[in-house]
Amino acid sequence: MNEADSQYIADRAASAGYAVADRAEDANVVILNTCTVRDNAERRAYGRMGHFKSLKDADPARRLIVTGCLAEHDRDRMRRIAPHVDAIFGTSELAQLGDVITRWREEFSETDLTEERALRFPIGGSPDCVAGAFSRLRGFVTVQRGCSYYCTFCIVPHVRGRFDHRPMAEILSEAHQRVAEGAREIALVGQTVNAYLNPVGDGDFGALCSHVARIAGLERLSFISPHPKDFTREMLRELSQIPQLNPRIHLPLQSASDPMLRRMNRKYTFSQYMEKVSWIHEFFPQAAITTDFIVGFPGETEQDFQSTLDCVRSGIFANAYMFIYSKRRGTPAAHWEQVEPAVASERHARLAEAQNAVACAFHERKVRTEARALVQGVSKKDRSKLAAKTLDNVTVIVPQPPDYEERLYASEPWLDVRIDSAHKWGCGGTVVRRARRFADRGSAVKTPLISLLTA
Repeated sequence: MNEADSQYIADRAASAGYAVADRAEDANVVILNTCTVRDNAERRAYGRMGHFKSLKDADPARRLIVTGCLAEHDRDRMRRIAPHVDAIFGTSELAQLGDVITRWREEFSETDLTEERALRFPIGGSPDCVAGAFSRLRGFVTVQRGCSYYCTFCIVPHVRGRFDHRPMAEILSEAHQRVAEGAREIALVGQTVNAYLNPVGDGDFGALCSHVARIAGLERLSFISPHPKDFTREMLRELSQIPQLNPRIHLPLQSASDPMLRRMNRKYTFSQYMEKVSWIHEFFPQAAITTDFIVGFPGETEQDFQSTLDCVRSGIFANAYMFIYSKRRGTPAAHWEQVEPAVASERHARLAEAQNAVACAFHERKVRTEARALVQGVSKKDRSKLAAKTLDNVTVIVPQPPDYEERLYASEPWLDVRIDSAHKWGCGGTVVRRARRFADRGSAVKTPLISLLTA
Protein backbone atom coordinates (compact mmCIF):
# COMPACT_ATOMS: atom_id res chain seq x y z
CA MET A 1 0.00 0.00 0.00
CA ASN A 2 2.78 2.44 0.87
CA GLU A 3 4.61 1.73 -2.39
CA ALA A 4 1.42 2.50 -4.32
CA ASP A 5 0.91 5.70 -2.31
CA SER A 6 4.54 6.74 -2.85
CA GLN A 7 4.13 6.23 -6.58
CA TYR A 8 1.00 8.41 -6.54
CA ILE A 9 2.82 11.20 -4.65
CA ALA A 10 5.76 11.08 -7.07
CA ASP A 11 3.40 11.29 -10.04
CA ARG A 12 1.64 14.33 -8.58
CA ALA A 13 5.02 15.96 -7.89
CA ALA A 14 6.23 15.28 -11.44
CA SER A 15 3.08 16.78 -12.92
CA ALA A 16 3.72 19.90 -10.83
CA GLY A 17 7.22 20.28 -12.26
CA TYR A 18 9.33 18.55 -9.61
CA ALA A 19 12.02 15.92 -10.19
CA VAL A 20 12.85 13.21 -7.66
CA ALA A 21 16.14 13.91 -5.87
CA ASP A 22 18.67 11.19 -5.16
CA ARG A 23 19.33 12.52 -1.65
CA ALA A 24 17.12 14.27 0.87
CA GLU A 25 19.79 16.97 1.23
CA ASP A 26 19.27 17.97 -2.41
CA ALA A 27 15.49 18.30 -2.25
CA ASN A 28 13.24 21.33 -1.80
CA VAL A 29 10.46 19.10 -0.44
CA VAL A 30 11.17 15.94 1.57
CA ILE A 31 8.29 13.49 2.13
CA LEU A 32 8.40 10.65 4.64
CA ASN A 33 5.72 8.03 3.93
CA THR A 34 5.20 6.09 7.15
CA CYS A 35 3.87 2.75 8.31
CA THR A 36 2.52 1.85 11.73
CA VAL A 37 1.70 -1.83 11.31
CA ARG A 38 4.51 -2.73 13.75
CA ASP A 39 6.19 -0.90 16.62
CA ASN A 40 9.60 -1.00 14.93
CA ALA A 41 8.26 0.84 11.87
CA GLU A 42 6.81 3.54 14.13
CA ARG A 43 10.06 4.01 16.05
CA ARG A 44 12.07 4.23 12.84
CA ALA A 45 9.69 6.86 11.46
CA TYR A 46 10.08 9.05 14.52
CA GLY A 47 13.85 8.57 14.34
CA ARG A 48 13.86 9.76 10.74
CA MET A 49 11.73 12.78 11.71
CA GLY A 50 14.45 13.65 14.20
CA HIS A 51 17.00 13.49 11.38
CA PHE A 52 14.78 15.85 9.40
CA LYS A 53 15.51 18.65 11.87
CA SER A 54 19.07 18.89 10.59
CA LEU A 55 17.65 19.37 7.08
CA LYS A 56 15.48 22.24 8.31
CA ASP A 57 18.36 23.79 10.24
CA ALA A 58 20.56 23.69 7.13
CA ASP A 59 17.86 25.27 4.97
CA PRO A 60 14.79 26.77 6.70
CA ALA A 61 13.12 27.18 3.29
CA ARG A 62 13.08 23.41 2.76
CA ARG A 63 9.65 21.88 3.31
CA LEU A 64 9.19 18.66 5.30
CA ILE A 65 6.08 16.47 5.02
CA VAL A 66 5.04 13.32 6.87
CA THR A 67 2.26 11.15 5.46
CA GLY A 68 1.00 7.57 5.72
CA CYS A 69 -0.51 5.44 8.45
CA LEU A 70 1.48 6.88 11.34
CA ALA A 71 0.48 10.40 10.29
CA GLU A 72 -3.17 9.33 10.33
CA HIS A 73 -2.88 7.65 13.71
CA ASP A 74 -0.53 10.02 15.53
CA ARG A 75 -1.19 13.46 14.10
CA ASP A 76 -1.40 15.41 17.39
CA ARG A 77 1.49 13.57 19.04
CA MET A 78 3.59 14.07 15.91
CA ARG A 79 3.06 17.83 16.00
CA ARG A 80 4.40 17.89 19.55
CA ILE A 81 7.39 15.62 18.93
CA ALA A 82 8.39 17.03 15.52
CA PRO A 83 7.24 20.69 15.36
CA HIS A 84 9.79 21.33 12.58
CA VAL A 85 7.67 19.25 10.17
CA ASP A 86 5.76 21.63 7.88
CA ALA A 87 2.73 19.46 7.07
CA ILE A 88 1.13 16.17 8.10
CA PHE A 89 -1.23 14.25 5.82
CA GLY A 90 -3.11 11.07 6.70
CA THR A 91 -3.76 8.17 4.35
CA SER A 92 -7.03 9.70 3.17
CA GLU A 93 -5.45 13.05 2.34
CA LEU A 94 -3.04 12.24 -0.50
CA ALA A 95 -4.95 14.44 -2.95
CA GLN A 96 -4.60 17.41 -0.59
CA LEU A 97 -0.89 16.63 -0.23
CA GLY A 98 -0.58 16.81 -4.01
CA ASP A 99 -2.37 20.17 -4.06
CA VAL A 100 -0.03 21.59 -1.42
CA ILE A 101 3.21 20.59 -3.13
CA THR A 102 1.82 21.99 -6.39
CA ARG A 103 1.29 25.38 -4.68
CA TRP A 104 4.73 25.24 -3.09
CA ARG A 105 6.44 24.62 -6.43
CA GLU A 106 6.11 28.29 -7.39
CA GLU A 107 8.08 29.33 -4.30
CA PHE A 108 11.24 27.42 -5.25
CA SER A 109 13.97 28.52 -7.60
CA GLU A 110 16.50 26.02 -8.90
CA THR A 111 17.82 23.88 -6.04
CA ASP A 112 20.56 25.65 -4.14
CA LEU A 113 23.43 23.27 -3.41
CA THR A 114 25.73 25.73 -1.64
CA GLU A 115 27.88 24.66 1.28
CA GLU A 116 25.67 26.57 3.70
CA ARG A 117 22.68 24.42 2.68
CA ALA A 118 24.53 21.10 2.79
CA LEU A 119 24.69 18.83 5.81
CA ARG A 120 27.95 17.94 7.47
CA PHE A 121 26.78 14.34 7.73
CA PRO A 122 24.23 13.10 5.12
CA ILE A 123 21.16 11.54 6.71
CA GLY A 124 21.00 8.65 4.26
CA GLY A 125 17.90 7.01 2.88
CA SER A 126 16.68 6.81 -0.71
CA PRO A 127 13.55 7.64 -2.72
CA ASP A 128 12.32 4.04 -2.77
CA CYS A 129 9.62 3.00 -5.25
CA VAL A 130 9.51 6.31 -7.04
CA ALA A 131 12.77 6.98 -8.87
CA GLY A 132 15.08 5.46 -11.43
CA ALA A 133 14.90 3.88 -14.84
CA PHE A 134 13.37 0.65 -13.49
CA SER A 135 10.73 2.12 -11.17
CA ARG A 136 7.86 2.04 -13.67
CA LEU A 137 8.33 -1.56 -14.80
CA ARG A 138 5.92 -2.68 -12.07
CA GLY A 139 2.91 -0.42 -11.76
CA PHE A 140 1.02 -0.43 -8.45
CA VAL A 141 -2.71 0.23 -8.77
CA THR A 142 -4.78 0.55 -5.59
CA VAL A 143 -8.19 -1.11 -5.86
CA GLN A 144 -9.45 -0.40 -2.34
CA ARG A 145 -8.49 1.43 0.81
CA GLY A 146 -9.08 0.32 4.35
CA CYS A 147 -10.38 -2.93 5.78
CA SER A 148 -13.59 -3.90 7.56
CA TYR A 149 -12.43 -7.15 9.19
CA TYR A 150 -10.88 -5.78 12.41
CA CYS A 151 -8.38 -8.49 13.22
CA THR A 152 -7.62 -7.94 16.89
CA PHE A 153 -3.90 -7.31 16.25
CA CYS A 154 -4.30 -4.96 13.29
CA ILE A 155 -4.18 -1.16 13.27
CA VAL A 156 -5.14 -0.81 9.58
CA PRO A 157 -8.93 -0.29 9.96
CA HIS A 158 -8.20 2.41 12.54
CA VAL A 159 -5.78 4.36 10.32
CA ARG A 160 -7.12 3.60 6.81
CA GLY A 161 -10.79 3.19 7.66
CA ARG A 162 -13.31 0.58 6.51
CA PHE A 163 -13.50 -0.83 3.00
CA ASP A 164 -13.62 1.86 0.34
CA HIS A 165 -13.60 0.16 -3.08
CA ARG A 166 -12.70 2.25 -6.12
CA PRO A 167 -15.00 2.11 -9.16
CA MET A 168 -13.77 -0.50 -11.62
CA ALA A 169 -13.67 2.02 -14.47
CA GLU A 170 -11.32 4.21 -12.43
CA ILE A 171 -9.02 1.27 -11.69
CA LEU A 172 -8.92 0.23 -15.33
CA SER A 173 -8.15 3.79 -16.39
CA GLU A 174 -5.18 3.97 -14.03
CA ALA A 175 -3.94 0.53 -15.12
CA HIS A 176 -4.11 1.68 -18.76
CA GLN A 177 -2.05 4.72 -17.80
CA ARG A 178 0.59 2.62 -16.01
CA VAL A 179 0.98 0.35 -19.04
CA ALA A 180 1.25 3.38 -21.33
CA GLU A 181 4.01 4.72 -19.05
CA GLY A 182 6.02 1.52 -19.42
CA ALA A 183 4.69 -0.91 -16.80
CA ARG A 184 5.30 -4.52 -17.83
CA GLU A 185 3.46 -5.80 -14.77
CA ILE A 186 0.44 -4.40 -12.96
CA ALA A 187 0.20 -5.17 -9.24
CA LEU A 188 -3.32 -4.70 -7.87
CA VAL A 189 -3.05 -3.54 -4.28
CA GLY A 190 -5.51 -3.65 -1.41
CA GLN A 191 -5.45 -4.47 2.27
CA THR A 192 -7.90 -7.29 1.54
CA VAL A 193 -7.69 -7.17 -2.22
CA ASN A 194 -9.85 -10.19 -3.09
CA ALA A 195 -12.78 -8.74 -1.11
CA TYR A 196 -13.11 -6.12 -3.85
CA LEU A 197 -16.62 -5.33 -5.11
CA ASN A 198 -17.30 -2.71 -7.74
CA PRO A 199 -19.27 0.06 -5.99
CA VAL A 200 -20.68 1.21 -9.34
CA GLY A 201 -22.27 -1.73 -11.14
CA ASP A 202 -21.37 -5.41 -11.02
CA GLY A 203 -18.01 -7.08 -10.64
CA ASP A 204 -15.95 -8.80 -7.96
CA PHE A 205 -12.19 -9.29 -7.77
CA GLY A 206 -12.12 -12.10 -10.31
CA ALA A 207 -13.98 -9.95 -12.82
CA LEU A 208 -11.66 -7.02 -12.12
CA CYS A 209 -8.56 -9.12 -12.84
CA SER A 210 -10.12 -10.42 -16.06
CA HIS A 211 -10.79 -6.87 -17.24
CA VAL A 212 -7.28 -5.67 -16.34
CA ALA A 213 -5.76 -8.64 -18.19
CA ARG A 214 -7.43 -7.47 -21.40
CA ILE A 215 -5.50 -4.17 -21.43
CA ALA A 216 -3.42 -4.04 -24.60
CA GLY A 217 0.27 -4.28 -23.82
CA LEU A 218 -0.09 -5.74 -20.32
CA GLU A 219 2.44 -8.54 -19.92
CA ARG A 220 2.02 -9.74 -16.33
CA LEU A 221 -0.51 -9.33 -13.51
CA SER A 222 -0.14 -9.83 -9.77
CA PHE A 223 -1.98 -8.81 -6.61
CA ILE A 224 -1.37 -8.30 -2.91
CA SER A 225 -2.71 -8.99 -0.32
CA PRO A 226 -5.72 -11.33 -0.33
CA HIS A 227 -7.60 -12.73 2.66
CA PRO A 228 -8.27 -16.49 2.84
CA LYS A 229 -11.91 -15.85 3.74
CA ASP A 230 -12.63 -14.17 0.39
CA PHE A 231 -11.23 -16.77 -1.99
CA THR A 232 -14.03 -18.87 -3.44
CA ARG A 233 -13.52 -21.86 -5.67
CA GLU A 234 -15.22 -20.03 -8.52
CA MET A 235 -13.00 -16.97 -8.12
CA LEU A 236 -9.84 -19.08 -8.20
CA ARG A 237 -11.12 -20.90 -11.28
CA GLU A 238 -11.71 -17.55 -12.99
CA LEU A 239 -8.26 -16.30 -12.03
CA SER A 240 -6.66 -19.47 -13.40
CA GLN A 241 -7.99 -18.56 -16.86
CA ILE A 242 -5.85 -15.40 -16.97
CA PRO A 243 -2.62 -16.21 -18.86
CA GLN A 244 -0.78 -13.12 -17.57
CA LEU A 245 -1.36 -13.93 -13.90
CA ASN A 246 1.88 -14.64 -12.07
CA PRO A 247 2.15 -18.13 -10.50
CA ARG A 248 2.34 -16.91 -6.93
CA ILE A 249 -0.47 -16.46 -4.41
CA HIS A 250 0.11 -14.85 -1.06
CA LEU A 251 -2.28 -16.34 1.50
CA PRO A 252 -1.74 -14.96 5.02
CA LEU A 253 -2.33 -17.65 7.66
CA GLN A 254 -0.97 -15.92 10.83
CA SER A 255 -1.38 -19.08 12.95
CA ALA A 256 -2.24 -22.74 12.40
CA SER A 257 -4.02 -22.93 15.76
CA ASP A 258 -7.80 -22.54 15.75
CA PRO A 259 -7.86 -20.96 19.25
CA MET A 260 -5.36 -18.35 18.05
CA LEU A 261 -7.30 -17.73 14.83
CA ARG A 262 -10.43 -17.08 16.90
CA ARG A 263 -8.57 -14.68 19.21
CA MET A 264 -7.16 -12.93 16.15
CA ASN A 265 -10.66 -12.67 14.63
CA ARG A 266 -9.37 -14.14 11.37
CA LYS A 267 -12.80 -15.51 10.31
CA TYR A 268 -11.58 -18.96 9.21
CA THR A 269 -10.38 -22.17 10.80
CA PHE A 270 -7.17 -23.95 9.87
CA SER A 271 -9.13 -26.63 8.01
CA GLN A 272 -10.97 -23.95 6.02
CA TYR A 273 -7.62 -22.36 5.20
CA MET A 274 -6.26 -25.68 3.99
CA GLU A 275 -9.31 -26.10 1.77
CA LYS A 276 -8.33 -22.85 0.02
CA VAL A 277 -4.79 -24.24 -0.35
CA SER A 278 -6.19 -27.35 -2.04
CA TRP A 279 -8.14 -25.17 -4.49
CA ILE A 280 -4.98 -23.24 -5.31
CA HIS A 281 -3.13 -26.49 -6.01
CA GLU A 282 -6.05 -27.62 -8.19
CA PHE A 283 -6.22 -24.50 -10.35
CA PHE A 284 -2.58 -23.32 -10.09
CA PRO A 285 -0.48 -26.50 -9.86
CA GLN A 286 2.77 -24.57 -10.48
CA ALA A 287 2.03 -21.67 -8.17
CA ALA A 288 4.15 -20.79 -5.16
CA ILE A 289 2.12 -20.13 -2.02
CA THR A 290 3.54 -17.60 0.43
CA THR A 291 2.15 -16.49 3.76
CA ASP A 292 2.42 -14.39 6.94
CA PHE A 293 2.84 -15.58 10.53
CA ILE A 294 2.56 -13.83 13.88
CA VAL A 295 4.43 -15.49 16.74
CA GLY A 296 3.85 -14.74 20.41
CA PHE A 297 0.30 -13.44 20.00
CA PRO A 298 -1.39 -12.87 23.39
CA GLY A 299 -2.51 -16.20 24.81
CA GLU A 300 -0.38 -18.33 22.49
CA THR A 301 0.60 -21.56 24.23
CA GLU A 302 3.39 -23.91 23.28
CA GLN A 303 0.74 -26.21 21.81
CA ASP A 304 -0.65 -23.38 19.68
CA PHE A 305 2.84 -22.59 18.45
CA GLN A 306 3.59 -26.26 17.76
CA SER A 307 0.60 -26.38 15.40
CA THR A 308 2.10 -23.51 13.42
CA LEU A 309 5.56 -25.08 13.45
CA ASP A 310 4.18 -28.40 12.19
CA CYS A 311 2.37 -26.57 9.39
CA VAL A 312 5.57 -24.86 8.27
CA ARG A 313 7.59 -28.07 8.41
CA SER A 314 5.10 -29.72 6.07
CA GLY A 315 6.57 -27.60 3.28
CA ILE A 316 3.41 -25.78 2.15
CA PHE A 317 4.95 -22.34 1.83
CA ALA A 318 7.66 -21.25 -0.59
CA ASN A 319 8.28 -18.25 1.62
CA ALA A 320 6.82 -16.64 4.73
CA TYR A 321 6.95 -13.28 6.43
CA MET A 322 7.33 -14.06 10.13
CA PHE A 323 6.88 -11.48 12.86
CA ILE A 324 6.90 -11.39 16.63
CA TYR A 325 3.59 -9.90 17.76
CA SER A 326 3.84 -6.13 18.20
CA LYS A 327 1.34 -4.25 20.37
CA ARG A 328 -0.47 -1.52 18.48
CA ARG A 329 -2.24 1.23 20.40
CA GLY A 330 -6.00 1.12 19.88
CA THR A 331 -6.31 -2.58 19.07
CA PRO A 332 -8.00 -5.14 21.38
CA ALA A 333 -4.96 -7.43 21.62
CA ALA A 334 -2.85 -4.62 23.05
CA HIS A 335 -4.90 -4.86 26.27
CA TRP A 336 -4.54 -8.62 26.70
CA GLU A 337 -1.94 -10.49 28.74
CA GLN A 338 1.22 -10.65 26.65
CA VAL A 339 3.55 -13.56 25.96
CA GLU A 340 6.97 -13.11 27.55
CA PRO A 341 9.35 -11.47 25.03
CA ALA A 342 12.01 -14.14 25.54
CA VAL A 343 9.46 -16.89 24.83
CA ALA A 344 8.18 -15.10 21.72
CA SER A 345 11.73 -14.56 20.44
CA GLU A 346 12.65 -18.20 20.95
CA ARG A 347 9.54 -19.35 19.10
CA HIS A 348 10.24 -16.93 16.26
CA ALA A 349 13.77 -18.32 15.93
CA ARG A 350 12.45 -21.90 15.72
CA LEU A 351 9.82 -20.96 13.16
CA ALA A 352 12.34 -19.03 11.05
CA GLU A 353 14.76 -21.96 11.10
CA ALA A 354 12.01 -24.31 9.90
CA GLN A 355 10.76 -22.00 7.15
CA ASN A 356 14.27 -21.14 5.98
CA ALA A 357 14.93 -24.84 5.42
CA VAL A 358 11.74 -25.13 3.36
CA ALA A 359 12.57 -21.98 1.38
CA CYS A 360 16.10 -23.22 0.66
CA ALA A 361 14.68 -26.49 -0.65
CA PHE A 362 12.22 -24.56 -2.85
CA HIS A 363 15.03 -22.43 -4.25
CA GLU A 364 17.31 -25.45 -4.66
CA ARG A 365 14.83 -26.93 -7.14
CA LYS A 366 15.54 -23.97 -9.42
CA VAL A 367 19.30 -24.60 -9.61
CA ARG A 368 20.50 -25.63 -13.11
CA THR A 369 17.29 -24.32 -14.66
CA GLU A 370 16.57 -21.05 -16.47
CA ALA A 371 14.01 -18.60 -15.11
CA ARG A 372 12.57 -15.49 -16.69
CA ALA A 373 12.70 -12.56 -14.28
CA LEU A 374 11.82 -8.86 -14.35
CA VAL A 375 14.81 -6.68 -13.50
CA GLN A 376 14.35 -4.52 -10.39
CA GLY A 377 17.54 -2.50 -10.68
CA VAL A 378 20.97 -2.48 -9.10
CA SER A 379 21.27 -4.64 -5.98
CA LYS A 380 21.13 -2.53 -2.83
CA LYS A 381 23.81 -4.67 -1.16
CA ASP A 382 26.25 -4.84 -4.08
CA ARG A 383 26.27 -2.17 -6.77
CA SER A 384 28.10 -4.50 -9.17
CA LYS A 385 25.07 -6.78 -9.34
CA LEU A 386 21.45 -6.61 -10.48
CA ALA A 387 18.33 -7.75 -8.64
CA ALA A 388 15.40 -9.33 -10.46
CA LYS A 389 12.15 -11.10 -9.55
CA THR A 390 10.99 -14.38 -11.07
CA LEU A 391 7.30 -14.83 -11.85
CA ASP A 392 6.82 -16.62 -8.53
CA ASN A 393 8.44 -13.64 -6.76
CA VAL A 394 11.82 -15.20 -5.95
CA THR A 395 14.65 -12.68 -5.72
CA VAL A 396 17.53 -13.43 -8.09
CA ILE A 397 20.88 -11.64 -7.76
CA VAL A 398 23.16 -11.68 -10.82
CA PRO A 399 26.46 -10.01 -11.78
CA GLN A 400 25.93 -7.12 -14.14
CA PRO A 401 26.62 -8.45 -17.65
CA PRO A 402 29.51 -6.81 -19.57
CA ASP A 403 26.98 -5.07 -21.84
CA TYR A 404 24.97 -3.66 -18.92
CA GLU A 405 23.71 -0.14 -19.48
CA GLU A 406 20.81 1.22 -17.48
CA ARG A 407 18.75 2.52 -20.38
CA LEU A 408 19.22 -0.67 -22.40
CA TYR A 409 18.17 -2.98 -19.57
CA ALA A 410 15.23 -0.74 -18.63
CA SER A 411 13.94 -1.06 -22.21
CA GLU A 412 14.70 -4.82 -22.38
CA PRO A 413 13.89 -5.72 -18.75
CA TRP A 414 13.01 -9.41 -19.05
CA LEU A 415 16.05 -11.46 -18.09
CA ASP A 416 16.55 -15.16 -18.68
CA VAL A 417 18.69 -16.20 -15.74
CA ARG A 418 20.59 -19.44 -15.34
CA ILE A 419 20.14 -20.30 -11.66
CA ASP A 420 23.50 -21.24 -10.16
CA SER A 421 22.92 -21.20 -6.40
CA ALA A 422 20.14 -21.31 -3.81
CA HIS A 423 19.88 -19.45 -0.53
CA LYS A 424 17.20 -18.80 2.05
CA TRP A 425 16.64 -15.29 0.61
CA GLY A 426 16.47 -16.38 -3.03
CA CYS A 427 18.83 -17.47 -5.80
CA GLY A 428 22.06 -16.43 -7.48
CA GLY A 429 22.57 -16.76 -11.18
CA THR A 430 23.89 -15.47 -14.49
CA VAL A 431 22.02 -13.52 -17.16
CA VAL A 432 21.99 -15.39 -20.47
CA ARG A 433 19.36 -13.45 -22.44
CA ARG A 434 17.32 -10.28 -22.20
CA ALA A 435 14.03 -9.49 -23.92
CA ARG A 436 11.96 -6.39 -24.58
CA ARG A 437 8.63 -8.19 -24.08
CA PHE A 438 7.73 -11.15 -21.91
CA ALA A 439 6.61 -13.16 -24.92
CA ASP A 440 9.84 -12.48 -26.86
CA ARG A 441 12.53 -15.12 -27.20
CA GLY A 442 15.18 -12.57 -26.28
CA SER A 443 18.73 -11.98 -27.38
CA ALA A 444 21.88 -13.46 -25.87
CA VAL A 445 24.02 -11.27 -23.64
CA LYS A 446 27.74 -11.42 -23.12
CA THR A 447 28.60 -13.21 -19.90
CA PRO A 448 31.81 -13.16 -17.84
CA LEU A 449 34.12 -16.14 -18.08
CA ILE A 450 33.72 -16.75 -14.35
CA SER A 451 30.92 -15.82 -11.99
CA LEU A 452 31.81 -13.23 -9.37
CA LEU A 453 28.72 -14.07 -7.28
CA THR A 454 29.43 -15.19 -3.75
CA ALA A 455 27.10 -16.71 -1.25
